[in-house]
Amino acid sequence: MTTKPPIGRDTRLCMSLSARPGNFGSRFHNRLYELTGLDYVYKSFSTTDLAGAVGGIRALNIRGCAISMPFKEAVIPMLDGLAGSAAAIDSVNTIVNDDRRLTGYNTDYAAVVALIARIDPATPFVLRGSGGMAKAVAAALRDSGFTDGTIVARNVAAGQGLAALYGFDWTAEPEAGAPLLINVTPIGMTGGNADQSPFPEAMIAEAEIAFDVVQYPPETRFLKTAKALGKRIITGTEVATIQALEQFVLYTGVRPTPEQVREAAAYAYSLG
Repeated sequence: MTTKPPIGRDTRLCMSLSARPGNFGSRFHNRLYELTGLDYVYKSFSTTDLAGAVGGIRALNIRGCAISMPFKEAVIPMLDGLAGSAAAIDSVNTIVNDDRRLTGYNTDYAAVVALIARIDPATPFVLRGSGGMAKAVAAALRDSGFTDGTIVARNVAAGQGLAALYGFDWTAEPEAGAPLLINVTPIGMTGGNADQSPFPEAMIAEAEIAFDVVQYPPETRFLKTAKALGKRIITGTEVATIQALEQFVLYTGVRPTPEQVREAAAYAYSLG
């Protein structure tokens, strides 16, 4: 392992902002700094003053910041510009600070594009959710050639708006199944409603692929049911790892080896 310099005045700081900070990002990034010998440190934060926090990123020249719920859209007016997919979908999960110029990116989108690359875009899907992450997933599906999809969202305005934006159908409740089922809601998340599933078992039984963006637990009730029924699953841990890797590259300009990424992800998840 390359020796990481001790923390000092030249150490670059990266951070995350979330209503409910977790430990994965900090552990993943800090482990990669150790493995690559980079003079960086990463820390997660929560805030009730988003504008003040973003001002601090600029004033203190913090190199990068991951953005989670509920700040992915609210942060946009505070930035100097948007890049790539963030500009296309108006949702930011990453801020990069270049000499106090703040640019928004969306690495969630990149992660989803990578994970659905081996699925036939002719596959019909049902996506449950209508927030910032749902927008990233819907955009990734549309841009990957998927055209036959339904957005499920109880929030009529948000659901219909998302469906119309990307050319999909909308319904308030999951009525008909599809070969590809995608959960982009907190249903099944640890600490909330972990015993619930976004889709009924009968619908899961008819599907071929179950995709859940929930990160904790690594296998939600939805995914456990799908796995028991012999379905292919795509997990939130896969999304989290790929999007965090792309953030790391944006912050440092260094792309770790696949072995380093696997070790950092295993380390982050082993600690819970």
